[in-house]
Order: sequence, then structure tokens, then C-alpha cells
Amino acid sequence: MTGALHVYSLNGTELECVTQVTKPTAFKCGTFGASGLLERRLATGDFGGKLCLWDLENTAAPLFQAQAHASIINMVDGCGGQAKGFGAPEVATCGRDGCVRVWDVRQQDAPVAALEPGEGQQVRDAWCVSLGNSFNDEERCLLAGYDNGDVKMFDLRMNRVRWEANVRNGVCGVEFDRRDIPMNKFLVSCLEAQVHAYDARTQHPAKGFASVTAKIPQGTTVWGSRTLPQNRDVCAVQGGDGTLYLYKYRYPDQRRIKDPDNVDMGVAGEMELVTSRNLSTQPLGSFDWSPDKEGLCVMSGFDQCVRVAIVTKLNKL
Repeated sequence: MTGALHVYSLNGTELECVTQVTKPTAFKCGTFGASGLLERRLATGDFGGKLCLWDLENTAAPLFQAQAHASIINMVDGCGGQAKGFGAPEVATCGRDGCVRVWDVRQQDAPVAALEPGEGQQVRDAWCVSLGNSFNDEERCLLAGYDNGDVKMFDLRMNRVRWEANVRNGVCGVEFDRRDIPMNKFLVSCLEAQVHAYDARTQHPAKGFASVTAKIPQGTTVWGSRTLPQNRDVCAVQGGDGTLYLYKYRYPDQRRIKDPDNVDMGVAGEMELVTSRNLSTQPLGSFDWSPDKEGLCVMSGFDQCVRVAIVTKLNKL
């Protein structure tokens, strides 16, 4: 609750703190995806509802800041300006006020898109957000998950809700398996030990996206899931008991079939548990894979520890 921001360098098998600053308001979330990995810009959301973009070489003042939400920002995600150069450098935020907003970090006056509760509607806590389908300069989709189990996909090009469903449990995390390709599949992590994998290649006009559900063995909250950058069919799942699970998605023989009315509908595959390892006595709140070294990963837990790990033999999956 002190607004502490620490930057660590991995030196051999040791973590060394190279930068340590304190800001007025506690941070809740952050992402490096805001303006390309090479520039090392960190986007953060804090308990006061403020979105900031930081240069880690000079943290005296943010490069960009906006009062994004009325209260806590639960999650931020960045897209655009990446290796393929598609799209504007945008940051999506979601908050306790029930709003999901998209910001262009080149302008500070107002969000470029918003998904907000209508007048008279009950305000649901927006817990997570993810950007994807960014395969050219025009296309972009946004996933949002809420405390009541709602999952919504917002088409930013068309400025409309493209798909929505309810998974019956609060949604702790959403993620496209690749953000810079036409949608392939996406993951939804929930309370009550569930991970849902949706095939996003085919959207049926009535049934939506086909999905399969995996239930982690320990029966705890799934705080999030992260797809391996080098293999989009492998993902790490963060357990509420401090266990990290590794799953492999198996595609069906046919990903698309015809319904009785001769309309295309998707077919879901299977989620196979490959291995698991208990790493903490507390929930694993955040996790990320290295985009450069296959299997290298970093995670933080509610025990206030940062852990760096390596997962081997991924090339055999």
C-alpha cells in the first residue's frame, strides 16, 4: 500500500534490485505491452484509478497519465506498436466502477473506446481485460471478465459487443493465445477451479464460440492463465493454493462442422494436464513467460515473493 515499484535484473541465479521508487498511491496492476517490448514502457494502474506509462530508465514522472477510473484499476493490458507494428499503442483498463476503457497513449484527453454500464443497470466489478485480434491496423478485439461470471468480447473496429456469455463464476483472467493474429482461441480463468478454452475461429450466430472446460485438481481459484509465446497450445495456470499447472490444448479432428441449418459452428478440443508443481503456500497472483527464452518464467505470490523458474522439455509437447 505504499506505491512501491521495484525493477529487478536476473544475474545468473540471483535477482538483483536495480531500481526502487515509491509513488503516492499503491499499484494494483501493470503490463509491458503498451508500446512495444523493445522500448520497455511499463503501464500501471493504481488504487486511485490512475493509469500511468513509465520509462524505467527515468521514473521521476510518467510519460503518460490519465484518471482512467473512479476507483481501483483491476487490470491493464497493452497492444499495438509491437514487433509487427500493427495499430496504435493502446492500453485497455478495467475497474471496480464496472467500466472497461481503451486509451491511446499519444493523447490524454479521453478514452478512444469504452464499455460501460448503462443507466439503471447494476454495476458489476470488471476484474480483467485483454486485447487481441490485432493482425492489421484496423482490427482489434477486447475481452473483459466480470465478478458475476460475465465475459464480453468488444469489437473495437465496429464499436459494438460482438459476443457475450456467462461462465457462472467470477472471471479472474482472460487472454488471447496470440494477440497479433486473427483470433485462434482464448482462455477464461475463474473461481471454483475452472479454466475455459474457447475456439475463436468460428462464431455461430446463436451458439457463439465452442468451448471446453478444465477443472484444476486442487479445487481452488484460478488466478490466471498464460499461453507460452513459443507454442500457443501450451499454457500455465495459476492456482490459488500456490500450484502452477501446465496444460496442453489438443485440437479436434475437425474444428468446424455444419449445424442442422447448414451454418458453420466451431468444435472445441481438449485440455490435457501435463504436469504441476506447488511453488508457494499462497496464491500465485501473477505470471509471465519470457518471449526470448522458452520455458523461462516469472511469478509473484501473495506471500510477497517473486520467483523465477524454468520449465524444461517444452519442445516435446
